[in-house]
Amino acid sequence: MIKKEMIAMLLAGGQGSRLGVLTDNVAKPAVSFGGKYRIIDFPLSNCINSGIDTVGVLTQYRPLRLNTHIGIGIPWDLDRNVGGVTVLPPYEKIGNTDWYTGTANAIYQNFEYMEQFNPDYVLILSGDHIYKMDYEVMLDYHKANKADVTIAVMPVPMEEASRFGIMVTDETGRITEFQEKPEHPVSNLASMGIYIFSWPVLKDALLKLKDLSDLDFGKHVLPYCRENDMRLFAYEFNGYWKDVGTLGSYWQANMELIDVIPEFNLYEEFWKIYTRGDIIPPDYIAENAVVDKCIIGDGAEILGEVYSSVIGPGVRIEEGAVVRDSIIMQETTVGRGARVDRAVIAQNVTIGEGAELGVGKEAPNVYNESVYAFGLVTVGENSVIPPGVKVGRNTAILGQTTQEDYPDGALASGGAIIKNNEKDGEDS
Repeated sequence: MIKKEMIAMLLAGGQGSRLGVLTDNVAKPAVSFGGKYRIIDFPLSNCINSGIDTVGVLTQYRPLRLNTHIGIGIPWDLDRNVGGVTVLPPYEKIGNTDWYTGTANAIYQNFEYMEQFNPDYVLILSGDHIYKMDYEVMLDYHKANKADVTIAVMPVPMEEASRFGIMVTDETGRITEFQEKPEHPVSNLASMGIYIFSWPVLKDALLKLKDLSDLDFGKHVLPYCRENDMRLFAYEFNGYWKDVGTLGSYWQANMELIDVIPEFNLYEEFWKIYTRGDIIPPDYIAENAVVDKCIIGDGAEILGEVYSSVIGPGVRIEEGAVVRDSIIMQETTVGRGARVDRAVIAQNVTIGEGAELGVGKEAPNVYNESVYAFGLVTVGENSVIPPGVKVGRNTAILGQTTQEDYPDGALASGGAIIKNNEKDGEDS
């Protein structure tokens, strides 16, 4: 049996439905971020920077692009003969076939993977948060307190506390009360979804609770541990951490990267974020182009004007086009004379000449008001927007649209054009 002190289990199977059409064909952890990265790059980089060289990545929804991105783990130095990175999809078992039905259920279904390393500790991570964190420091805290479970927490505004699992602690940091998304929170210490379990404790909880089909850490495992007088401690984290689970938070986190002094700094030598790099040419900015406070990806061609935006690799901004306060992902073309304001444009999109995105006043979205908000225009991958049309705010577009899809040449604020974009039933 191979012996590892601590292994990581990275939950990366979520659909990310609150990102709307951005995750129509791809899992949320594989969504582009910051011009060159994908969201999963951040926890993977945290692992190798923390000295953790054994990572199981649990996938489920639309896994192809995520699997391709991870490969054998070369960018993160996780291509190891012993340990390294292993992609763990659901699989058929004798007598039944189960999808992952809860966070802890997914971990339980990979019991044999964990057991083979005989770890002292198991680190549970989510694949859809943006942050830098030294898990080794958290492990030292776990050991110093002789903890059975350590939960990373951070203070949040009291008015937002009901969105999280909330911890109440004593003066030593030991958790005395745990509330899962309480209506009336009694604390503002919110769980970050990052746990260190001593392996015997996690093993016991999973085996005792395994028959719960929707087995979840927040709802079942942590309450079980507390009810059985396990030593649960809160590890307070005071750095930058962003859950990019909504279009608004995703857009905001990208925009924060282009501040003069960004709160979350991608440029420091210490604690680098690693990613898979494609072999593409450098970016090109034309003589008459204007670029102000932007991130520009490799291979981009800027012939127009771009302000306060994140531009991905291979994007082309044609002459006369103006882009403001937007995220434009790889291989997208913004046509001559087009205007794009406060938009999130997925990869391989074509925006026709003279089209205007982000015009007029806001209105609630008719398709899904809670998702398509924040004043954004959201365009899914492989979409086509015809020349000359006007698109309002809080709008969603998916598919190869034509002039006939825009009555009077416009999609009013709060509108949506959602066409079936499936080709083979799998992301490309």
